[in-house]
Amino acid sequence: MKYREIKGELIGEVIYNKKLNNGLEVFYMPKSGYSKKYAIFATHFGSNDIKFKGSKNDEVIIVPEGIAHFLEHKMFEEPEGNVFDRFADLGASANAYTNFNLTTYYFTTTESFYENLKNLIQFVQSPYFTEESVKKEKGIIEQEIRMYEDNPQWRVFFNLLKGMYHEHPVKNDIAGTVESIHQTTKENLYDCYETFYHPSNMVLFVIGDLDREQVFEKAEAVFRDQPEKESITIEKLYPQEITTIKEALMETKLSISTPIFNIGYKDIDLGLEGIALIKKEIATRIALDIVFGKGSSLYEELYDKGLINSDTFGADYIGDVDYGHSIIGGESESPQEVLQTVNRYVLDLKKNGLNPKDFDRIHRKQIGEHLSLFNSIEFIGSSFVSYHFKGVNLLNYVEELQNMTFETVEMRFVKHFDENHQVMSIVTS
Repeated sequence: MKYREIKGELIGEVIYNKKLNNGLEVFYMPKSGYSKKYAIFATHFGSNDIKFKGSKNDEVIIVPEGIAHFLEHKMFEEPEGNVFDRFADLGASANAYTNFNLTTYYFTTTESFYENLKNLIQFVQSPYFTEESVKKEKGIIEQEIRMYEDNPQWRVFFNLLKGMYHEHPVKNDIAGTVESIHQTTKENLYDCYETFYHPSNMVLFVIGDLDREQVFEKAEAVFRDQPEKESITIEKLYPQEITTIKEALMETKLSISTPIFNIGYKDIDLGLEGIALIKKEIATRIALDIVFGKGSSLYEELYDKGLINSDTFGADYIGDVDYGHSIIGGESESPQEVLQTVNRYVLDLKKNGLNPKDFDRIHRKQIGEHLSLFNSIEFIGSSFVSYHFKGVNLLNYVEELQNMTFETVEMRFVKHFDENHQVMSIVTS
């Protein structure tokens, strides 16, 4: 059997890849000696994708917010019984998640791997929606949405995005709103399924101590039993997002003991793809660690003044081709004082420059942390599909992290951390 071999020299790992006749990319990463096996089947369809064209006709389709998450819920339902029960009967633990850009279905098991793999592929490729089941699901998702509305961390995060973005759908809750869920129809679900769940828009990643030939043979065999699907071209349509923020301050009240905050920086360096996109992500994460990490002078000052809680304070970057933002968050009795301290410190760093020694320390630390994560097959699987849809292989990330330079990080820091693109979100009691 012919397949492509992708080597990660730095970490001593290899990934094998084959593209099936239906367009599905299948990847297998051997993990010798591991008793646990893992497979993840993902589609490049997330909560941002509410306006699109499929190739069956030239019609623009607009669907309600939250439909990718709604569809994820419905995929586990069958005419008789529930998919979770079948996985459990085969000794596997299965689950799924939806984010802004993708939906994934996955399982872990130590036994009956190929039967579970067949189960995974078959149920994701066999939708079953009825008017009655869709109506029932609306009530379930409405309860989920209302639960998240009372979650301070969820509210502070999405309020931040609403202050940051004017039009881009990344500002919308992944689950949608109560109103959008009740607007969702069975036809909407099938429109999205037929467009985005085509194998050519999906990826299957398998990891564990398995026979390489069998992994590809078994995956192909399942699809041979499936009806052939007409090829499709997808055009995702996003509104034009201006670079300015919408609101600099977003405040809301919930019943909490200590106020929580998110400080966000809207990314205006967009349109990058593949390796260029990953380089930007790596540079941003190193800059965040240098400036806001637990070894930084800023962190020390905030902590010594009692302005932050060490258990909840942190920073991260989230982004794709068409959006991006850095977020610094935590608990504080004085969020505005945190913001003032952050802005003063960032201005001083822009004036005086980052310290190359800090870069060396954080660079080594992040390489070590990333390499240690390769002991987790769940981390590898979820990260692999995420980076695959960004146009790179997970092993490329390790190489680009290794090759990152101080100059690139400093340039990114100066450009990205701009008060003109800064939003503060606070939840108080």
